[in-house]
Amino acid sequence: MNALPLIDISVIVLYLAGMIAIGIYFSRKNNSTEQFTKASGHIPGWALGLSLYATFLSSNTFLGVPGKAFGANWNAFVFSLSMPFAAWIAAKYFVPFYRKTGEISAYAHLEHRFGPWARTYAMVCFVLTQLARMGSIFFGIALTLQALTGIDMRTIMVVSGVCIITYTMLGGMEAVIWTEVAQGIIKTIGAIVVLGMVVYEMKNGFSDIIAIGNDHGKFSLGSFDLTNFSASTFWVIFLYGFFINLNNFGIDQNYVQRYHTAKNEKEASRSIWLCVYWYVPVSLVFFFIGTALFAYFQQHPELASAVRDQVAFEKGVPASTLQPADYGDKVLPYFMVTKVPSGLLGLIIAAILSAAMSTISSGMNSSATVFLKDIYQRYINTHVTPRKEMRVLYISTATVGILAIVTGIVMIGVKSILDLWWQLAGIFAGGMLGLFLLGMVSRKSGNTTAKLATLIGILVIVWMSFSHLLPEQYAFLRNTLHINMVIVIGTLAIFLSGILLSRIKLRNA
Repeated sequence: MNALPLIDISVIVLYLAGMIAIGIYFSRKNNSTEQFTKASGHIPGWALGLSLYATFLSSNTFLGVPGKAFGANWNAFVFSLSMPFAAWIAAKYFVPFYRKTGEISAYAHLEHRFGPWARTYAMVCFVLTQLARMGSIFFGIALTLQALTGIDMRTIMVVSGVCIITYTMLGGMEAVIWTEVAQGIIKTIGAIVVLGMVVYEMKNGFSDIIAIGNDHGKFSLGSFDLTNFSASTFWVIFLYGFFINLNNFGIDQNYVQRYHTAKNEKEASRSIWLCVYWYVPVSLVFFFIGTALFAYFQQHPELASAVRDQVAFEKGVPASTLQPADYGDKVLPYFMVTKVPSGLLGLIIAAILSAAMSTISSGMNSSATVFLKDIYQRYINTHVTPRKEMRVLYISTATVGILAIVTGIVMIGVKSILDLWWQLAGIFAGGMLGLFLLGMVSRKSGNTTAKLATLIGILVIVWMSFSHLLPEQYAFLRNTLHINMVIVIGTLAIFLSGILLSRIKLRNA
């Protein structure tokens, strides 16, 4: 931290100490699984909405979105535009369903419908998705803080990970939610400060950003061609966003668990809409930051060359071979370290840390919860005592945190944080979303039908994700659809094949 002024170090240390202090404060209440996992159902809707918003606004957004907008355009913003459609379905159907069942696990319903295998399968998909998400977020933190401090990325992940594990274990879900309220506010302020700094550094402010952005097609949402699903068109990202957001709001333990923390069903549904109302415009700010940075680097090509040369040196390739998309994730950290004044830099680093900590802490808590409910109490110890429950929650929280750190370390060197996270989310989430929809919509689908449909869906997802590795003589067998279509096709493969198999079975009966 010697590379940072004392005032910035002080801001960061105070922030980390404050997060741990919140965990210690709420630890006094954590004497039951009800409190640790549900906060005893006393969270107001506005706080829950800010908590969901903070979870969406991870460091993948804080760093990946500006990097994506810098290297390409606003095509990825279509993901945000799809949110209201998924939110409407979740608020109308999923929230009442979960509040009525009272099950803290989002996947207990699948056991009632199809048997234990379905519950376990969905739980495993969820945990893999969380590890991918948390790992990419740890990587995002390290990528930025290494540029600002020179500290090794692995060290950054371990230190920040220990802080997150500590306050998550101490405070439980109530600490997670209230720290996320604070973190959501800090992140929003940080984004506005960064945008203001970039605009201030431009020769003619906003007008230059708009002009340069228009000249380079930076505000494009992508092609509206309805026949092309092989490229990242408007409709491909919209479909991807709809299915991912439906997965998030509808069956993701991160969100479902928090619906139970609300005082009532109305407050839980309201929290979803508050999340949407905050996230959509704020995500737009991050896209504008990326475009503003592109315009700024156009006016200062020597800075663009410096970033490109640094990335080329790290990758061991000629700088001339790199395009803006290859170093987009590096431009925001570089701008911060060279242009943001002391004091403000500490605030922005705290905002980036908060962007990471909110998502990771909720991921740890929810993963520990499903391990306790869906694995430990289901297969290992069905008559576990309350004290043993708390011990399992603590151990599994720490274990998930450590695995997330390891996942982040493995990701060092990837090209785009946002692309990596989207691809992994599509692979892991498609299977459980399709199975869940089959269970809710098709009342005639039984255990055998669901197993066959899930197997079909898994095969489709594996083929779409990895068929590009097939040798050239089998090129005709490769998937030609865009990688973001994996969750769309995978979900539909399970859902539609399940319905079709049910009808065939009834017809033959």
